[in-house]
Amino acid sequence: MDGLTITILLTAVVASAAPIVLAVVGETLAERSGIINLSLDGAILLSAMGAFAVAVRTGSLTAGFVAGGLIGGAVAGVVAVFSLYLRVSQIAVGFVLALMTRDLAYFLGAPYAGISGPQVPPLTIPLLSRIPLAGPILFNHNAVVYLSFVLILVVWWIVNHTPAGLNIRAVGERPEAAFDRGINPLTVRLGCVLGGGLLTGLAGGAYSLGVKAGWGHPQGVEGVGWIVLALVIFGRWRIVRAAMGAYFFAFLQVAGVALQQLTTAIPAQVFQVAPFPLMILTLIFLNFPKVKTGGQMTRGDVSRRSAGEGMPAALGKPWPDNF
Repeated sequence: MDGLTITILLTAVVASAAPIVLAVVGETLAERSGIINLSLDGAILLSAMGAFAVAVRTGSLTAGFVAGGLIGGAVAGVVAVFSLYLRVSQIAVGFVLALMTRDLAYFLGAPYAGISGPQVPPLTIPLLSRIPLAGPILFNHNAVVYLSFVLILVVWWIVNHTPAGLNIRAVGERPEAAFDRGINPLTVRLGCVLGGGLLTGLAGGAYSLGVKAGWGHPQGVEGVGWIVLALVIFGRWRIVRAAMGAYFFAFLQVAGVALQQLTTAIPAQVFQVAPFPLMILTLIFLNFPKVKTGGQMTRGDVSRRSAGEGMPAALGKPWPDNF
């Protein structure tokens, strides 16, 4: 494999990973506050359909992305209302929404299947794109890819180095203690869930208006939402680590397409499905728990916990618990 082929491969990986990164960052933010949004798979599909339909109707990519973001935010809002205020199981609500929004996407999107629509144009950065090797790989994309770069850094900084991020982490760990300090856990969680839903909706729009331009049945992004949830968990609820997992999954997808073109002896369906089990097996291998003598926490465990690594203690738990 020559240098040009590697550059093309890595460029495709960065482009394909952008929607996954958006959804991963959004879900990590929500889960750090204590809320699990299992509706991601259906929400991405419904947002992709809505973004494409609005873009076709209006001829505006901006309107399409706004619609996708609002749809993702609306689905997340349903999760928030039922889990925060009606105290229904987050798992149950999210799972039902995932199935409902998936079917709704294909039902409402039937008139738009197979038609052409606007696509996100490339936006090459003049000077940076000329950097040897890194330039074509990182700076020869569209605005959505650059947004994914920025979001990783911005959300990481907010969560780990700002008072707002401290509030989010406090609510995700001990909402009762945060409340005693004057922080409203419901408000913080609502904001994080809606923000995560907005990013999930933008991820859907990025698929139908960019990576997998157009709408059809199947759309080709089925199952990505479940991968996003796995990446957040196995990324140990850390923004950068989860985002790196998104790039690895995109690499598996792009590599599958490349291998499919090189051989016809293996059915094409194998290459389409293979990235999903390979990703799960890789994440399990990398995160396989190590047995510690006596079952006691080591000093390293304590330092990692204080640095925000690991599942938030209040994840999935309602507040207040004595309502």
